[in-house]
Amino acid sequence: MKPVISLSPHVHGGDSVRKNMYGVCIALLPALAASLWFFGLGAAIVLMVSVASCVVFEWSITRYILKREACTVCDGSAVLTGLLLGFNLPSNLPVWIIIIGALFAIGVGKMTFGGLGQNPFNPALLGRVFLLISFPVQMTSWPVPHQLTSYTDAETAATPLSIMQKAITSGDASALWDLPSAGDMLIGQTGGSLGEVSALLLLLGCIFMIWRKIITWHIPVSILATVGILAWGMHAIDPVYAMPQHVLCSGGLMLGACFMATDYVTSPMTAKGQVVYGISIGVLTILIRNWGAYPEGMSFAILIMNAFTPLINTYCKPKRFGEVTKK
Repeated sequence: MKPVISLSPHVHGGDSVRKNMYGVCIALLPALAASLWFFGLGAAIVLMVSVASCVVFEWSITRYILKREACTVCDGSAVLTGLLLGFNLPSNLPVWIIIIGALFAIGVGKMTFGGLGQNPFNPALLGRVFLLISFPVQMTSWPVPHQLTSYTDAETAATPLSIMQKAITSGDASALWDLPSAGDMLIGQTGGSLGEVSALLLLLGCIFMIWRKIITWHIPVSILATVGILAWGMHAIDPVYAMPQHVLCSGGLMLGACFMATDYVTSPMTAKGQVVYGISIGVLTILIRNWGAYPEGMSFAILIMNAFTPLINTYCKPKRFGEVTKK
């Protein structure tokens, strides 16, 4: 019998792109259920349109523009991009804007570079930032929770991040009295995008992914620890800055730290590189939130560090085994 020798690796761990992509989708299910509970019809429409649009655009571009026989729709990456894009949108966003965001995320953010594994930036975040710049009014109109049958006509209100920014710009710490309690923010009793509704359930999803070894702890822990320490220090110096528990539970910080920054393709490969990457995202998030034009800085921070990922990979290499050859 002639032995057949294949290319390495010869031992397979059982992981696959499809398994990990759908594993992340499963981790998002508790937060998805919470968004449906708090925002009802609007959340359902936004999520369904986002996922369906991403799947259709990826299939169409692969089939008719790239002329590839093998379609990557079934690997779960398009579904995950659609879910993450939907989680970054308000529940009253019109359908046509969601479709434009999905087209930009898949067409420009992913397929322009050759598809899965070749995109330098997170596609869902690119779609979100594109919509934020193109449609700032619609993208910063945040419905109040528990309007289950309302969609585009939902009543809106200020989010915790906008309250924090108002306190900083006015220099009046009493403006922070309008903030919801940390418990309400942890559960999701606040306005914001669908991915802001429950920091607790997003954190549970992160723990699930770490337990299943879909991701490692380095990126989410380094981001949350950096933001928490900086927020604590700034509040101690000047009470006009919100307390760390409010900062950690507000905006898209938990969604970004657990599900966006940990994207395989756009994050560093080594543990040391991931810690550097996470700390940098945390610092940039605090800087943009407190002194930038937008109340939320997580999306911009992750995209900026996506650009630095190749550089981090270059300087944070694992130790080589062996001896240095003498000249």
